[in-house]
Amino acid sequence: MSVAVTSRPPMGDSPGRARAKERIWRLAALAFGHPSKEFFDAVASGQFQEAFSDAWADATGSPWPTMPVSPDFASFEAGYISAFLHGHGGKPVAALLAGDHESILAGLTRPSFMLNVAAFYKHFGLKAATGDEGKTDEPDHLASMLELMAVLCHFEANALAKGHDASGYRRAQRDFLCRYLGPTLEAVAGLLRRDQVKLLDPTIAQLVQDMGDWAEVQINELEVRVGPFRDPDAPKTGSSRAEPAAQNLWG
Repeated sequence: MSVAVTSRPPMGDSPGRARAKERIWRLAALAFGHPSKEFFDAVASGQFQEAFSDAWADATGSPWPTMPVSPDFASFEAGYISAFLHGHGGKPVAALLAGDHESILAGLTRPSFMLNVAAFYKHFGLKAATGDEGKTDEPDHLASMLELMAVLCHFEANALAKGHDASGYRRAQRDFLCRYLGPTLEAVAGLLRRDQVKLLDPTIAQLVQDMGDWAEVQINELEVRVGPFRDPDAPKTGSSRAEPAAQNLWG
């Protein structure tokens, strides 16, 4: 696992560490959107890896590994399509839409699930892009959810810089990670471990695995800081009926 700490990162309560987390989530969001020639050029030149490694080191104290790069943009895009859009039999090996995974729906209908995901965006005055851009702009797409985490870390950093209470933003991170983003990263990483896509760019393949590990580390850290996650979609028990809804805890 690449989250090992080998040097001293910024303090856990510092704006600097929150900003490092923001950069990790934002750069990962860029990587999981549909490939563009500009993004491939950033990967091929090493600019993306350098930026991501700097953020990774600032958050964990350890640099991120450098991987080989696809030979050209056509190969880079083909690997993404094979893995995440139209792989075996026209189906993705590992769908990037959370709602495409039955284990993440957890018995909810797709519309109900999407309403719950959208509640996070709405609560913080955010809206996933919509229109003709394609599935990457769906609120449950991995790229959109990673971007939401970046925004929450941005809010956390600003609160800490002003000496304000950041616990609401941390609870939102915990809840979104535990219910939606963490399981999606885990599902995608697991599917690609079981059914490797040889065309998938090594940098993206490494990022899939490491972001799953990173999400787990973040969940553990956030639960230590703001308490354990309580799934609002789980069956209610007598002891949990009196608990306030998670949405009321975000500030």
